[in-house]
Amino acid sequence: MKCVVHGRKAFRARHLFLHSVLSYFARRAGAAGLLLALVFGASAQIAAAQRGVSAVVAAPDPAEALGETLTAACRQDQNAFANHLTSDSAEAYRALPEQQRVALLKRFVLLDDPGKPLLSTLDGHTVVRCEASGVVSEMRFGESQVRENLAFISVTVPQGDDTQSVRFGLVREAGQWKLLSVGLVLLDIPALAREWSESDVRQQEQKAILALRKIAEALKSYQTAYGKLPETLDELGPPADGGGFSPEKAGLVDADSAKGVAEGYRVRYSIVPPSGGEDESERNKDAGFTLAAAPVEYGKNGRRSFLLDSGGTLRGADKNGAVATADDPRVGSEEAEP
Repeated sequence: MKCVVHGRKAFRARHLFLHSVLSYFARRAGAAGLLLALVFGASAQIAAAQRGVSAVVAAPDPAEALGETLTAACRQDQNAFANHLTSDSAEAYRALPEQQRVALLKRFVLLDDPGKPLLSTLDGHTVVRCEASGVVSEMRFGESQVRENLAFISVTVPQGDDTQSVRFGLVREAGQWKLLSVGLVLLDIPALAREWSESDVRQQEQKAILALRKIAEALKSYQTAYGKLPETLDELGPPADGGGFSPEKAGLVDADSAKGVAEGYRVRYSIVPPSGGEDESERNKDAGFTLAAAPVEYGKNGRRSFLLDSGGTLRGADKNGAVATADDPRVGSEEAEP
């Protein structure tokens, strides 16, 4: 199947397809034996499907089934797409959050928005066109290679002078062709769900780190402006409607952060008095602070707890929802920087 993309997002769309389908799925291949599982039906999933097929049931053309699968993906029709998956994959797909279900559909077509599909033929092969927001993707199928209860359909993606290739694999289940693999790897939706969940947690933790740094900057700005640190985070918050900025409402953070909640994390603020015998004014100017953040809902909002001091040192560890301490390891610089 050759992909041709027309419109203002053509370059971006081709990259989306390559990285989403080729890179995303190909990097999940962990062993050469996986290819043998696809070719010879060695996996339990394929074997179970083969046992359930009746010889008297006339199976449809695999190219037709793949065309309907991509058509459903084009429309972002989640129910129709699930119907073209194996029974185990369909069950796992339906259990995903909607955002992840839609994200998977986008990996099978070249468009971010729901599109209008059109099926046609060219030189005897199926052509799937998908149009959305002024951008058109055209996908041309190659020859279908059928091996008993398995079928493979080639996909070629032109990239300038280079051409990338991938194959979709289908398995016959209860007399119908169902999507089984992309490239050399099985479409393991439960594993994808776990991977996406981990990715969501990591992204949420990154947001929490950025939120901590914003609060820290607001504390320093307050200290510079008023000669001391605020007694509570509430003093950093926005003033009431019509009110002006003041030490009681400095307008340096949003209302949620002022309440000690940021990006799904609960933030605890502590003042660290300076050492030495300076007068009170100097002590206030030199005082430090710590910000401790723990996920409101452990495992969903994040797994690691964090501790940020006024010197910019960030520490963090998986504390099962407990507060991080100065004894926890430093967070790597690639994460700690804003």
